[in-house]
Amino acid sequence: MMRLSRIAIIGAPLDLGAGRRGVDMGPSALRLAGLGPRLAALGYKVEDLGNVFTEQQESAPSGPSNAKYLPQIASACSVLAEMAERAVNDNRFPLILGGDHSLAIGTVAGVSAAWRRRGEKIGIVWIDAHADMNTPESSPSGNIHGMPLACCIGRGPGDLANLLGHSPKVEPRNVVLVGIRDVDLSERELVRQSGVTAFTMRDIDERGLREVMESAVVIAGDGTAGIHLSLDMDSVDPDEAPGVGTPVRGGMTYREAHLAMEIVCDSDRLISMELVEVNPVLDAANRTAMLGVELILSAMGKRIL
Repeated sequence: MMRLSRIAIIGAPLDLGAGRRGVDMGPSALRLAGLGPRLAALGYKVEDLGNVFTEQQESAPSGPSNAKYLPQIASACSVLAEMAERAVNDNRFPLILGGDHSLAIGTVAGVSAAWRRRGEKIGIVWIDAHADMNTPESSPSGNIHGMPLACCIGRGPGDLANLLGHSPKVEPRNVVLVGIRDVDLSERELVRQSGVTAFTMRDIDERGLREVMESAVVIAGDGTAGIHLSLDMDSVDPDEAPGVGTPVRGGMTYREAHLAMEIVCDSDRLISMELVEVNPVLDAANRTAMLGVELILSAMGKRIL
């Protein structure tokens, strides 16, 4: 696949899906860390399309306790989906900056819709400490940032799972979870029965990150137009990425995270990407956003030599 030379950056300062506040500042932190100019230095034409409008928690009713802020999240994801779809149709690479992980519902809806119109489907590599496959019935918190992958495979709330009028957005057999290490008890069976492939941190420990990522690329790329990469910064160990809403010890190291990005890049199958859950309120001197920018650069082709 020819690598696209134009990147469309879209900020999604969504924090309605998370329990802790602050991820709405993630897009600004990533931009402040020099994302645009550093991508341009790699030779890309970078177009920053600004931010999707999102409601504020203080001015929005939280709604159902098992799917909080569902209408507001659906509205923001709908706008994001249209922007992502337009970017793909314009032969631009959609790069989405979060925000909490519920925004992935919008990204995946838009990217999959654009490729669907070309008669093709997409795969997903979802790198995360959490499985994000809860439903309103299983979720212990009702926070939608724990449900987006379920929505992408047609299992979540209808307002989200059916965004842009088609479901599932991605076939489970082309979805790969990488690095999970904190899965809710009621969620475990959902993951097992879903048909997605899940590589836990134990798999990474036993098999090595290289083998896991090479398998992930093959599975997500099998019969698809390409791979959407969804990177939650809590996949990285909190010693390296402290500024996330739900840190879990025992994550990927700095070098493992870079290697994961480099292997996806080397596949030449990457068609879209989002980086989510950067929380500057919980960070130290913007370390997590700066690491996030470095990881995006590795995914987009930056090399040591």
